[in-house]
Amino acid sequence: MTKVQLKKFRELLEAKRWEIIKRAEQTLSEDMSLDLNDLPDEMDLASSEYLQSFTFRLRGREKVFLDKIQKALDRIEDGSFGLCEECGDKITLKRLEARPETTLCIRCKEDQERVEKDFG
Repeated sequence: MTKVQLKKFRELLEAKRWEIIKRAEQTLSEDMSLDLNDLPDEMDLASSEYLQSFTFRLRGREKVFLDKIQKALDRIEDGSFGLCEECGDKITLKRLEARPETTLCIRCKEDQERVEKDFG
């Protein structure tokens, strides 16, 4: 992979990371508390608590995604970015453009999904 391509992927990954961090900061500043004065009844309170819980679950998933982004950035630094961790083949540019944090080529990912489907 060329230096220009690696730079492009680094910038893409860092932009994704920044967007996740920005949303997390927004959650902390805006969504962390419920104002009981704005909620006139139990139904409104329950609805607000549900939405808050849903938001926190999304942010939890984003933490996992942040870890994947960091690992991809580390792979760029150590020279292993774009190589499948399973078979060692190159991951296609088309796949990397769609999912730059990926660690598996499409064939190995399909195999993994097939196993997961078969065994739950």
